[in-house]
Amino acid sequence: MSKESGASGAIYFLGLVGSAVYFISQAVGFWAGVIGFLKALVWPAFLAYELFKYLGA
Repeated sequence: MSKESGASGAIYFLGLVGSAVYFISQAVGFWAGVIGFLKALVWPAFLAYELFKYLGA
């Protein structure tokens, strides 16, 4: 890793925290909250998937 990756790491961290808050707040039980946290870890993959689906790629 280079030292120039600090800003992108901070943005990813803020996205992780925001998505974790969103997914966990939507959970109705403990295990749904755990699944929500796991979803928060891979939110960029969901974003890329939906973007490619929208673009028809």
